[in-house]
Amino acid sequence: MDILSIVGLLVAFGSILAGQLLEGGHLGSIIQPTAFLIVIGGTTGAAMLQYPLVTFTRAIRMLPWIIFPPAQNPDLYLRTILQCSEIARRNGLLSLEAMIDEMDDPFLKRGLQMLVDGADPAKIRATMEQEITAVEHHDGLAARVFESAGGYAPTIGILGAVLGLIHVMENLADPAKLGEGIAVAFVATIYGVGSANLFFLPVANKIKNLVHERAKVQELIVDGLVAIAEGENPRMIESRMQGHLARGS
Repeated sequence: MDILSIVGLLVAFGSILAGQLLEGGHLGSIIQPTAFLIVIGGTTGAAMLQYPLVTFTRAIRMLPWIIFPPAQNPDLYLRTILQCSEIARRNGLLSLEAMIDEMDDPFLKRGLQMLVDGADPAKIRATMEQEITAVEHHDGLAARVFESAGGYAPTIGILGAVLGLIHVMENLADPAKLGEGIAVAFVATIYGVGSANLFFLPVANKIKNLVHERAKVQELIVDGLVAIAEGENPRMIESRMQGHLARGS
């Protein structure tokens, strides 16, 4: 669990609410279901229009990553690769077949299967790097759904403000309805700017960083497996992979 994301959300939205109270305002004055519907509904619809269904649904599935990010443990992969290199050096590549079913990571499992099948090192690298690039592209595109939402939300907030002012102008003769229209006008702007800068854009960047970190770990795996296929000494493999960890730190 990413505690920092939870704390960040609490600090961001809590600061806004606390500021409202310190200014002598009431929380109820910034809770406007109409403004929320206009901004969030309009933003969601615009994002759905921009992206295909598979990308939009992928983005929704990745949203929990901001609290429960995918496990990234390069040290564990380093130890696993070194174990595989020791076994392959003593008993040959075919001896790694018994380890394949023990692996939880599908990417590493496919790489080991290629090793056992006797694939050429260059073929292993090309195939696995192609997969890294493809997955990084698709997940990065899903992250851009939130980035696009962050671009639309402020504008739709202004649209909500205009709608609120139209409501005000239509009811100038009825002072009882003026307050509601003015509230929607201003609160819609707050929702638009706030959701963009406190949620959509940070979420987009968080997911992009997680996708990039996963790709770096997978590159470490590729380098290790290729080194095993090339018959490198386990100590040289460890030094090579430690270089990846140093660059990532």
